[in-house]
Amino acid sequence: MANHKSAKKRSIQSNTRNLRNNQYLSKIRTSVNKFEAAIKSKNTDNIVKSLSEVNSFMAKAVKKGIFKKQFLSRKLSSLSSQIKKK
Repeated sequence: MANHKSAKKRSIQSNTRNLRNNQYLSKIRTSVNKFEAAIKSKNTDNIVKSLSEVNSFMAKAVKKGIFKKQFLSRKLSSLSSQIKKK
């Protein structure tokens, strides 16, 4: 365990950020899984809605610094191309 006051603070901040990042990652994984399930069911309304949800969660993650902007663009492009294939 940290002995200095600043090191203790950094440890607390690190744990807080870790929890927040895990929450965002969990939401994103869940929304991507819903998107893939919608693609398999071929329900157009659900596909559009779930893609929008994925985009929203990932944009928030980019804003918080969890993902880089290029990763978001690449991932959304990949998901959009899945729609076109089906």
